[in-house]
Amino acid sequence: MPYIVTAMIAYLIGSVNFSVLISKKMAGFDVRDKGSGNGGTTNILRTVGKKAAILTLVADILKGVVAILIAFGIEKIIHTETAIFVQIAAVAVVVGHTFPVFFGFRGGKGVATSLGILLLLNWEIGLICFIFAISLMAVTRMVSLGSISAAVLFPVLTIFIHEHYLVDGNYLIFGIIMAAFIIFNHRTNVKRILNGTENKLSFKKKEENKGEV
Repeated sequence: MPYIVTAMIAYLIGSVNFSVLISKKMAGFDVRDKGSGNGGTTNILRTVGKKAAILTLVADILKGVVAILIAFGIEKIIHTETAIFVQIAAVAVVVGHTFPVFFGFRGGKGVATSLGILLLLNWEIGLICFIFAISLMAVTRMVSLGSISAAVLFPVLTIFIHEHYLVDGNYLIFGIIMAAFIIFNHRTNVKRILNGTENKLSFKKKEENKGEV
């Protein structure tokens, strides 16, 4: 039962789509009806603007943080020392972000929420993945490529880094699951990257681009 409760709470937290709420409040439309149709940070940057994108990014990161903290609290309440609670919460909150029950199961791609999760679960791995993603995005101007590459890097780092975890445990399988889900969410981007047709990041408002987070 604690596992189910943890998963449900995390999923519901993930299902709060801040990009939709913020775009409706600041621009008067649902961000999913514009641009790429994605309910994530990059699409709101392109269709609403930088301020809305920053608010969305911070809110989505905090979703991951809050879900993990709640799972950590549940773990402490039932007096167990297993990483499974935080791992279940991490997967569930990203699934909720991608398929939000409150917003017709149309959400974002889970990258910002995953960043919040990583920074809390292991700040060292989270920071490395973040810097790697930002560096790759700066060079290629492709948000999707940076996001996918950082997702793949995560399970690799768990093999070599064994300190600074919020809860000690085996994170390799968890990392592979998270990476696979992020790649699945970016499957159309992967096709465009392979075809050489992936759109590149621009800070121009309302640009119709599809390399979203």
